[in-house]
Amino acid sequence: MTTATPRPGLRSESVAVVRPAGPSDAAAVHRLSVPFVRAGALRDRPASRYARDAADFLVAETAGGVLAGCVALNRRPDACGRAAAVLYNFCVADGNQGRGIGSALLRAVLAEAGTRGACRVFTATAGSGLLFLRHGFVVGGEEEAPPEWRARLDPARGSRVLVRALA
Repeated sequence: MTTATPRPGLRSESVAVVRPAGPSDAAAVHRLSVPFVRAGALRDRPASRYARDAADFLVAETAGGVLAGCVALNRRPDACGRAAAVLYNFCVADGNQGRGIGSALLRAVLAEAGTRGACRVFTATAGSGLLFLRHGFVVGGEEEAPPEWRARLDPARGSRVLVRALA
C-alpha cells in the first residue's frame, strides 16, 4: 500500500459512499489496482480473481460517482485458532489520495471485521503504513497471523505485518 499525506491547497472531495462491491465492480477494482501492482505495492491478481472475490471488497466512490478506492477483507483463524481477519488489496487512486478516502475505507473495513466476529485484523504493507498506524495498528504479530496467509507473504517485497485488536 502506498500511503499519501494530505496535500495543502487541495479541495477536499468527500466520499459519497463506501459500500460492498459487487461482481459488476470487479473490472473497475482491477483497473484501480493495476498502478499499485506496477509500483510493487500490491500483488498481481488476474481480473477473474476480482470477480470471484468481489464479496471480500468494499469500494469508495466520490460524490461524482468515480471509484476512488478499494479494500478487501477475508476472515480466517489466526495461529491460535481465534477469529481474525486479513485486510488486503487496499488502494486509493492517485488523484484521490490525501482526501480522507483511505481513512473512510479503513474505518468501514474495521467495522465490517468486527461485524464478522474478528477479534484482530492483520495486514501487510511494503510502504510506511502510516495510515494503518494512525488507525490503531501496530507493527508485529507475524507469529500470530493466520498461518496460510503468512506463508504466502513474499519476503522479497519487504512487507511488514501489522495487527490491530478489535474491541
